[in-house]
Amino acid sequence: MSARPAAARRRRRPRALPARWLKAPRTLRPTRAGWVFFAFTLGVGLAAMNTGNNLLYMIHALLLSFLVLSGVMSESALRGIRVRRRLPAELIAERASQIALEITNEQPRIPSFAIVAEDCVLDGNGERRVAGRVFALRIGPRDRETRSYAFVPRARGALPFSGVRVATRFPFGLFSKAMWVGLAQEPLVYPALDPVNVRVGRLREPRAAEHAGGSGGAAAEAASLREYAPGDAFRRIHWRASLRRDELLVREPEQDRRGDVTVRLATRGAVDGDAFEHAVRRAASEVAAHLAAGQRVALRTDRTAFLSADGMRQRATLLSFLASVEPDSPDAAAGDASPARPADVR
Repeated sequence: MSARPAAARRRRRPRALPARWLKAPRTLRPTRAGWVFFAFTLGVGLAAMNTGNNLLYMIHALLLSFLVLSGVMSESALRGIRVRRRLPAELIAERASQIALEITNEQPRIPSFAIVAEDCVLDGNGERRVAGRVFALRIGPRDRETRSYAFVPRARGALPFSGVRVATRFPFGLFSKAMWVGLAQEPLVYPALDPVNVRVGRLREPRAAEHAGGSGGAAAEAASLREYAPGDAFRRIHWRASLRRDELLVREPEQDRRGDVTVRLATRGAVDGDAFEHAVRRAASEVAAHLAAGQRVALRTDRTAFLSADGMRQRATLLSFLASVEPDSPDAAAGDASPARPADVR
């Protein structure tokens, strides 16, 4: 026997279906009213069979048609639904944040009614739990509705969003028909921030050359000004230059710069637990407080060092690092940073 027919038979061997094809696209769960309706329908059907009464047969058929109509109309409400999650710029542990769900009905002519969207996250055991729930009464054809819910992250680190469960009880409330929308995201949750008192010295007034007219004054002013960035202190805004250029400008002359602040966090030999989490929380609070005061902040651990800077970019960089920092092993190399007490501010 030639090898060609054997190879053809191997090619014709049936392949296993993908798991997503075997999974039901919808889940159907009767509500309390649905169970009562089922019991009533079953009772009418048994009575019709025992008595042979045509009127009972007609009532039973009417009840069954309600079940069919409920399934068709609930399917029309879910078909074409798309969900998009919009996260805030920052997620901070133990602080409520608004997370928005944008629900779109892509059907050209049929509206969707009574849409419930449950946003789900994965806990430490890999099980889904509901982070928040939103409701939209009506979503018109090719229209979208945005609903938000308050969410409080429990701890710092990566927050795995798994997806959104979209359900409806339209039209009679007899069934809850649902579908799963995979919407995986894994944003970083910053450590919890506590209030920190920061003493900031009074800024010295700019030199007269910055306010004087002429080329010398304009050059000094241009060298000491930059565009306003979110997080800059309002007292640093140069209002005269901002009005002249029609944009917000802030002063950054050498004589106005205050001393840099270095936040230190000991990681070598630390034990992962409440003590280390408290140290990370203290360090994050110091970083956020000094940056909010307009100071330049640096962060040093036993293995990593960040140069001093200010503004929202530095805040995001340092807090993102602190969101995922872990203790170092005792024999880890110190690198460029020197050991220090947890959250020691200099």
